[in-house]
Amino acid sequence: MYWFDPTMLIIIPAAILSFYAQSKVSSTFNKYSRLASARGYTGADVARQLLNMAGIHDVSVEHIRGSLTDHYDPSHKVLRLSDSVYDSRSVAALGVAAHETGHAIQHNVGYVPLAFRSAIFPIVNISSKISTPLIMLGLIFGFLGGSNFLLMAGIILFASVVFFQFITLPVEFNASRRALQLLDEHSFLTPEEMKPARKVLSAAALTYVAAAAVALSNLLRLLLIFSRRND
Repeated sequence: MYWFDPTMLIIIPAAILSFYAQSKVSSTFNKYSRLASARGYTGADVARQLLNMAGIHDVSVEHIRGSLTDHYDPSHKVLRLSDSVYDSRSVAALGVAAHETGHAIQHNVGYVPLAFRSAIFPIVNISSKISTPLIMLGLIFGFLGGSNFLLMAGIILFASVVFFQFITLPVEFNASRRALQLLDEHSFLTPEEMKPARKVLSAAALTYVAAAAVALSNLLRLLLIFSRRND
């Protein structure tokens, strides 16, 4: 009955937000990926130049397959740009490249939320893999009249995943602010191009907000189920 429990209503608003956010980032990126920047820089050009301007010479810029698979890997000091960003001269590509460079700059200056997120990632990674099986087993045992211990343990581990999602928000918002400031200050984009770049990064930020909302609503649902089991 878990999948059809009335508490499912709790996660519907967050699920709708998540669907909207994914559609928004896809449509916004696709729209402005067709808008070529006037300066003619590629995403890789922007990333490398911004790293040099920040005095960061130990971070490499690499090409990675896929679309919007861009990310900065702090453990290997590699900034990976996707097919749709690396060689692209679009306004959207430059915005994404600058955003990922913003994470490299955060790492270089010791931005506390990023350092904290990186420190707890190994623990959260394990928690995310263990929490769901524990929750499902806990629900089964509880249905059969057994102890709620496994369910409680799964919820605690899942709570760490939710916490990680919320720690991610300031990291992503700060990277976008850095990106827009750098693109403007160093004239990689014209004043007219800054608005669409801001739209691309705002749409991307909404996906992280939606992910946090989905995680929180699932946690609230599990806590409600646990509370009802204990009554």
